[in-house]
Amino acid sequence: MELRSICNPLRHLPVLSNCSYQIKSFPIRTFSVRSCRLDVNESHKLQLVVEVKEKLEKDYRSLPVGKNGRDDEDMILWFLKDRKFSVEDAVERLNKAIKWRQEFRVSELSQDSVKGIAETGKAYVHDFLDVNGRPVLIVDASKHLPAFDIFYYYYPKRLGQVLFVEAPFIFKPIWLLAKPLLKSYSSLVRFCSVETVRKEYFTEATVPAKFRD
Repeated sequence: MELRSICNPLRHLPVLSNCSYQIKSFPIRTFSVRSCRLDVNESHKLQLVVEVKEKLEKDYRSLPVGKNGRDDEDMILWFLKDRKFSVEDAVERLNKAIKWRQEFRVSELSQDSVKGIAETGKAYVHDFLDVNGRPVLIVDASKHLPAFDIFYYYYPKRLGQVLFVEAPFIFKPIWLLAKPLLKSYSSLVRFCSVETVRKEYFTEATVPAKFRD
């Protein structure tokens, strides 16, 4: 799932292929069309997933297993894609990510456990998707600056874009400090106006209340 962040550092820092094949049926026989290239590519990806699992089991046996553990093939594939299918890089990143999830007890989080934080108004999920069908997280910059490096290290390829809305001049030095933490994600950051948010990212009915005035 891709997440859009919208950030308003002045008041509310809002942060915001599959292939199908037809099968022809005849009275006696059924013919199917297959893509050999697709089969080869998918087979190679699966092999890389297996290699990562084996290295994690060999070198980091203390890591948990199961969902979001060292043998979670879906998560392994996400990290492989992020690391351009480098087994060594994916293993290193996964080791850090899984340990981080353990330390912060991410698996134990529930709606009730984060209710208190949500009530502070520091951040909340917008009720509507943006015009591209992506969920939106609104963050109040006056209450805290989100740690964008968490997305980079522990949730690769989950962040679609970060919008800094009506950022004041004084915010520029803060951005210079935060930019290195984002690494390749810094290209997803855009400084824009409230008017841009209204016109390019939402409809009149779905624009966040903070940007209607």
